[in-house]
Amino acid sequence: MHNFEFVKPGTISDAVAALGGEEAQALGGGQTLLPTMKQRLAAPTTLVSLSGVGEMVGVCTNDAGEICIGGATTHAQVQAETASSYPGLSGLAGQIGDPAVRNRGTIGGSLANNDPAACYPSAALGSGATIVTNTREIAADDYFQGMFTTALDEGEIVTEVRFPVPMAANYQKFVQPASRFALTGVFVAKYASGVRVAVTGASENGVFRWSEAEAALSSSFTADAVKDLSVPADGMIGDLHGTPDYRAHLVKVMTGRAVTAAQ
Repeated sequence: MHNFEFVKPGTISDAVAALGGEEAQALGGGQTLLPTMKQRLAAPTTLVSLSGVGEMVGVCTNDAGEICIGGATTHAQVQAETASSYPGLSGLAGQIGDPAVRNRGTIGGSLANNDPAACYPSAALGSGATIVTNTREIAADDYFQGMFTTALDEGEIVTEVRFPVPMAANYQKFVQPASRFALTGVFVAKYASGVRVAVTGASENGVFRWSEAEAALSSSFTADAVKDLSVPADGMIGDLHGTPDYRAHLVKVMTGRAVTAAQ
């Protein structure tokens, strides 16, 4: 790991100012960035920790009834503080990594990194969430742009995530046992306007919505509605943990399980 300066601002404006420096990098929980630095795949000259920005920590409900989660809120906090207000999201947060990861990693860091096997992107996309930054609001459908790629500009940070609360929701994750990442994970959320289905861990392009399943489940919110559907294996990840065909099959299986659990 290279030498670097460490800065811990107390406000969003101070954090943004610090990120304006040359080769500065925002630090959430460090669950992705620090291992990357240890491997010398990243070498920022300044780390700007967001853990001291109090206005970016915590869970509340706004006037629109949305669950609002600060970008620096840890997975453990999300799990505990949404258990009654959004059980589907709480259950997802409780499956991330292990206790050490859940007590350090943050929702903003996860969404900013957009790892193709991370859990939160499926919750944000499946919920139709709004990602709030220091400069604007971005709909989840516009935010995720591919593997490790988002709509964030240089120096822009995720300050809050707003989740519309569905009528029913569940996340099912087929765990890669060594990393605890999702070999394939599916988040299903039922709203009055229809059902949203978001898939993580399966595609080379990162998290995506399974529109065919959404249409079927909007007509009949049962596991039987997707039993005759299939996801093309083209574009699915193939590695030592599973072939593209295997991951495509898991998408349907996990979707069915999520619908059953949500009921």
